[in-house]
Amino acid sequence: MFNIFKKEDTEKENNHPSIMAVACLLIHSAKIDQNYTEKENKIIKEAIIEMGAGPEEIDKIMQDAEEKEKDSNQILDFTREIKNINEEDKKIIIEALWDIIYSDEDADMYETNLMRRISGLLYLDPKVVGDIKEKVSQKKT
Repeated sequence: MFNIFKKEDTEKENNHPSIMAVACLLIHSAKIDQNYTEKENKIIKEAIIEMGAGPEEIDKIMQDAEEKEKDSNQILDFTREIKNINEEDKKIIIEALWDIIYSDEDADMYETNLMRRISGLLYLDPKVVGDIKEKVSQKKT
């Protein structure tokens, strides 16, 4: 009778409900240094696909995420939903974040501070985050 509480509509929008939050978080991190590049955009798309988004829906997800990120100024808006996903998806996110940070060959203090905050908000072990950082930095050299 009343369909206002049905989850079907939101599930149709996205197979993985956290994908939008992940996309927003990654876009936010890419913009933190005021230099959002095509290389960073590609890294974000790859991470979102790896987490389960279909390649055919990636452009729509990115467009919606960029709008949503523009309207928000707090990473809490994005991490609130992401903190409950599985550990492997969190590692994909952290690796994508480090890829974004090192995409311009330099990690500034704003980017490294953002990583510390995100890691804490996602309840990730600092050792795991450090191992991922090392892996990404080794790829870049």
